[in-house]
Amino acid sequence: MADQVAESVMAIPEWRIAGEWLDVCSCNTPCPCTFAQAPTGNHCEVLWAYRINEGYYGKTPMAGLKVVLLSGFTGNLWDGAKLETGVFFDEAANEDQRRALVAIFTGQAGGWMTQFVPAKVSAVRGVEFANISVEIDGSLEHWSVTVGDKVDASGVALSGPTSDPTKRLQSFNPPGSEVGPTDGAVTWGKSVNGRWKGFGFDQNIPAGQASKHIPFDWHGPDAP
Repeated sequence: MADQVAESVMAIPEWRIAGEWLDVCSCNTPCPCTFAQAPTGNHCEVLWAYRINEGYYGKTPMAGLKVVLLSGFTGNLWDGAKLETGVFFDEAANEDQRRALVAIFTGQAGGWMTQFVPAKVSAVRGVEFANISVEIDGSLEHWSVTVGDKVDASGVALSGPTSDPTKRLQSFNPPGSEVGPTDGAVTWGKSVNGRWKGFGFDQNIPAGQASKHIPFDWHGPDAP
């Protein structure tokens, strides 16, 4: 068994992907999950989108690729609840990139997903390679994601009568960061729209629900 594990670890090259993550969900804003609390009404329907801005998997470049998850769960995700999910991978990925995306996002290659997937995912309803677009404003004023005709979701940064329009409402050291431990800021927002249909999920999230942006920086494989 030890030899098999060593063989498996040796087969995984050194890798790193860094980029930006956003969500739109059915919870009230600000999102309770990021504070490690139960979702609004104890149930959440959520879209997570990842855009890789830089990175590699061995000799395979990963910059520009995207991944979108549709999920639903009941209870506190950080206190025993598990989610069901379906995954859209970027159809623009070549064969090597596709293998890398699957290895990273299923937790086979080490990194954050190795901790997250076994602990938090009860079922994967399906996997599909699709045309994904993730747009994130450079000033983090707004963000959006589309997946063909199956997903159209977007959010805007929170602001109000006393906020400085040149700054964003942000927090650090989040207790329940969905991208894992991060030195980056959580930028708080609210949904503009949230329509998706796929893998048995069918949602039309109204404007004003939870949405946010978090940078991520993952690497692997994990040390044996």
